[in-house]
Amino acid sequence: MALKLPNSMDECIYFTNRTMGSGKIKAWVLKAKCSECKKDLMSKPKDPKTGKPKIRALEYLCPSCKHTEEKKAYEEALTACIIYTCPECSHQDEIEIPNKKKNVPIINEKTGKKVYAKALQFLCKKCEAKINVTKKMKGL
Repeated sequence: MALKLPNSMDECIYFTNRTMGSGKIKAWVLKAKCSECKKDLMSKPKDPKTGKPKIRALEYLCPSCKHTEEKKAYEEALTACIIYTCPECSHQDEIEIPNKKKNVPIINEKTGKKVYAKALQFLCKKCEAKINVTKKMKGL
């Protein structure tokens, strides 16, 4: 199963490349084509003044037919592609999972308290260790 790597960031709604201890993770979520016209990739609406996408927009828009979809429903319908090296057993593999983020507990190393963060969670195919791809958080 060879995953399609994105050619540019314009094809992705999410991309990360990071190390976790002895493991490595490269994860991305590709944009989908419009469900109505099937011509262009859905994207966030552009600001008319700057021409850049609105970062906090609550919907995705097709540039061809102007069809809109709610942000949460659109993003959860996509799949996350992940190439990883397990930090537990050093097994290298790739996986596709639904782009649904879960609240997972993380221990704050400074305070020792449990904090919850949204993360893509999957199991290593060899040792079945839980691997979390969390949003990078300041202060952790």
